[in-house]
Amino acid sequence: MKLILGITLLLIAAQGNAATITGRVVKVSDGDTITVLEGATQHKIRLMGIDAPERAQPFGNRSKQALANNISGKTVEVEYNKKDRYQRIIGKVTYMGYDINLRQIELGMAWHYKQYEREQDVEDRSKYAQAEYLAQRDKVGLWGLPEPQAPWEWRRKQSRIRNANLY
Repeated sequence: MKLILGITLLLIAAQGNAATITGRVVKVSDGDTITVLEGATQHKIRLMGIDAPERAQPFGNRSKQALANNISGKTVEVEYNKKDRYQRIIGKVTYMGYDINLRQIELGMAWHYKQYEREQDVEDRSKYAQAEYLAQRDKVGLWGLPEPQAPWEWRRKQSRIRNANLY
């Protein structure tokens, strides 16, 4: 009973720390990063729970274009409670009540970023994992590639190549 009460209090506290930005999407940098203009303030937003192919990676431009097609120029809400090391807001983006982060996974334009899934609420974590499974099963978007490479693996490989070229 104490464990359930403790977990409930933690969930309430975590939700209580969430903040919301409402603004217009003025830039789509790639398949998981946007800039939102709220009043006179621009906020760089990293979509929580997903990782999209890098621009130089196969499918990177298509992922960016899919995100732009869904929200560029539109007014969105961003719910967040943290920033990353680059000072980007890590948030869940919704447009007209629809989870845009989830939409990127459903379209096969991003992976569910399981390394950070504990930062998601349980319901979103489950939805994102299921959406990735279905997209992969049905070969939607990047899952139609012969050997899709996760962005974190691609970045690691690029880092090794850069480091090897230093010597």
